[in-house]
Amino acid sequence: MYCYMLSDYLKAEFGEKIYKLTLSAGMTCPNRDGTCGDRGCIFCSRGGSGEFAQSALLPVSEQIGRAKAQLSKKTSSGKYIAYFQPYSNTYESYEYLKELYTPVVLREDVAILSIATRPDCINNKTIELISELNSIKPVWVELGLQTIHQSTSDYIRRGYPLSVYIDAVSMLKKAGVKVITHLILGLPGETKQDMIESAKFAGELSDGIKFHMLYVLSDTDLADEYLSGKFKMITRDEYIDTLCDCIRYIPKNVVIHRITGDAEKESLIAPKWSLDKVKLLREIHNAFYDKNVIQGEYLKNNKRHLS
Repeated sequence: MYCYMLSDYLKAEFGEKIYKLTLSAGMTCPNRDGTCGDRGCIFCSRGGSGEFAQSALLPVSEQIGRAKAQLSKKTSSGKYIAYFQPYSNTYESYEYLKELYTPVVLREDVAILSIATRPDCINNKTIELISELNSIKPVWVELGLQTIHQSTSDYIRRGYPLSVYIDAVSMLKKAGVKVITHLILGLPGETKQDMIESAKFAGELSDGIKFHMLYVLSDTDLADEYLSGKFKMITRDEYIDTLCDCIRYIPKNVVIHRITGDAEKESLIAPKWSLDKVKLLREIHNAFYDKNVIQGEYLKNNKRHLS
């Protein structure tokens, strides 16, 4: 079994590892402004799941400069992925988005533009712009799917049906744009088989997959549910086991962009085991080896980190 990790992909494409600059576009979300909801997804933080991004109060050029400075001890390559993470980063007009993203794509130090958004924030004008940008530099569009199961979608207040995701992927693929799908393992009520089904489905449609465990963060509706005992969190062993089995169903040409996640320590209620990322990655590494999920050559060359 072969698992195509992001670091391998980037080295093949650019000859070296390229780091992400996590940026903020200052947008909102249709699940917060009243279009389809006003409380967001049940798990989403006030920061729109972008607590580690640069401040949206700063010009993008300054955000990039600060993010590069933070990475200066890790890399000197001079090439980066400009990643717009918080909220829904296509939730604006064509004109606004063009003015925002064009200068970023034209920067010599930006190798890839990566835009996180919702499938219901993709339309014909958005596709037109992304296609234009993609003709200059590679553009990735990251879609927050989380699950394919409607009952779970309703519970987490995702705000759109699976068909919207399918349509958005189809539009992006026709435009030649790479699609990365976000999946959450451990959503309340889901079985291991449910999670595998989501992985299989997303793997067939996507160019890349991001996995991470469910987080319970303070000041979210999910925190109220968890603290009142309405569901139990996925355990470390369950997460690792499910992740390995999900990846078995991902086609070998699909890039695995993430196998765990990061939550802000101060706001994380559960799972606390996710905080020791080095230990968690080591245990995932060992499980991949034991279960033959990933090639031995990759393991030999990546002893410390998989993500």
